Amino acid sequence: MQPTFVLVHGAFANSFSFAPLQAELGLLGHRSVAVDLPGHGFQATYTRAYQTPQDPGGLATAPGSLKGVTLADNAAHLIGILERAKQNGPVILVAHSRGGVTATAAANARPDLIDRIVYVAAWCPVHLDVGDYYAEPEMAAVDPAAFASALAGSPAELGLLRVNFRTANPDALASFKAAFLADGTDEEFLTFLNTFQPDENLDVGTSADRAQADTWGRIPKTYIRLADDASLPLALQDRLIREGDALTPDNPYDVRTLEGSHLKWLLAPAPAARVLGELTTLPTPVGRG
Repeated sequence: MQPTFVLVHGAFANSFSFAPLQAELGLLGHRSVAVDLPGHGFQATYTRAYQTPQDPGGLATAPGSLKGVTLADNAAHLIGILERAKQNGPVILVAHSRGGVTATAAANARPDLIDRIVYVAAWCPVHLDVGDYYAEPEMAAVDPAAFASALAGSPAELGLLRVNFRTANPDALASFKAAFLADGTDEEFLTFLNTFQPDENLDVGTSADRAQADTWGRIPKTYIRLADDASLPLALQDRLIREGDALTPDNPYDVRTLEGSHLKWLLAPAPAARVLGELTTLPTPVGRG
């Protein structure tokens, strides 16, 4: 039976960024659903202060729909979609970047709904909480100033993380491009940047939300490494793979590699679509499907 790919976006992103990938998957004969997590997509907050000419004071204080949204909310929303998708056959859950945290939480809660989980340069914390990995050697090359220079308002006061992606600050824009799409043109970078939304929720989970061997660990899993990723460096991707394999040595990652930066695979999705399509031919373990 044909599986359904359920696609989960990363931070500040939404389902819109998956449109080119879904087109490629569809042309290869695959069914897919792109998820908008709570407060994302058409539920996102774009205040008048975010428009041009911008009002920095208003942008720093305007309320946002993501205030109070938790990882549990994200996981519950995703589980609802997985339940519906599972009614039509096998489900392959694909997560990018921070979306991996939500995918992992959903897999911990309802492994029965997922026939394969795929991380594309995505977070799957095992030994540490997500925030703690940033202090590790594998993340030493990541420049926190990329977001700090464009931060709008106090996260503690807003109850969410707000970044001004429409900034005219050349240093901030250069930092964003280096982090996300160093291998793209300036035009491609600005186009992609304008699909980002300014707000993201603060909750990335605790130790209870890390991958659990007795639930998450039962699901066949693939990790697609992005070889030139500067936002989630290859060294950190490889560490997450090693930690996941050590947690479930009888169910190691099927590891694939794509060339390119954190966003290039979405901008030019044909290679990624082919790799994902190959996963539909992998055998389903006994007792699943």
